[in-house]
Amino acid sequence: MIPLPYFHWTYVWIPQFGAFIWFGTLLSMLVTWLAQGRTRYESMEGPIAYISDIGANFLKPLFVTGCSITAVCFFLSLVIERWLRRSGRLIKTMRRREKVYAVLAIVSSFIAGVGLILLSVFDTARHSSLHRLFLLIFMVGVILSAIFTVVEYRWISKDYSGYRALQTAYRAKGIIAGLLIILAIAFGVTMYKRVANVAAILEWVIAFGFTLYLLTFAYDLRMSKGVPRHHFHQESATQGYTTPSPEMSNVHVARY
Repeated sequence: MIPLPYFHWTYVWIPQFGAFIWFGTLLSMLVTWLAQGRTRYESMEGPIAYISDIGANFLKPLFVTGCSITAVCFFLSLVIERWLRRSGRLIKTMRRREKVYAVLAIVSSFIAGVGLILLSVFDTARHSSLHRLFLLIFMVGVILSAIFTVVEYRWISKDYSGYRALQTAYRAKGIIAGLLIILAIAFGVTMYKRVANVAAILEWVIAFGFTLYLLTFAYDLRMSKGVPRHHFHQESATQGYTTPSPEMSNVHVARY
């Protein structure tokens, strides 16, 4: 049986793996395009290739696989986070509104994941309209999921005396998500105005930035380290929480 302090790694690897695959997929595609001498693909609107332009050609199997794995890891990260709160290994939600936000965040992440998978399958070279539709669905899904998650964390943090860990979590998410939303708006404007070069650069920046957002969930899930099941169910009676010290973690291991 795995010792309790290491149980969190069972969950933490999921957002880390998703971030690794996503970053690796993007980097492989970008390096390949540059190594080919910046090949001019048929679907390109300018000299700088969109991610989808590269993904619509011989690297499409890599693109579809990377998007699919990333979508699943993104969705599972939110589901596991919710499960850990429900089982008392993370600070539990006390009121209905936090639970509603958590469910909405999960549903939005599922919609975003479906959009991500489908935009890779329906590539821009053969299904331009569908590709842009699914790209929009993916971006809106991620934005909504980020907003619901940050709001949920914001409300939870008010209920406990030791809330600094959660503050760090939702502030990091808020900053990263806020920057990505601003960049996404700029991306949409530049696409509409057909400023292809700027839009392509913004797309790459947003895509790589999504890696950082995925990694914030590793931090969230890591907070379950050394915390036994139902720990926060007991704490809810006093509405307080103190991050377990190494000594307390050893006590929990001994008891559980």
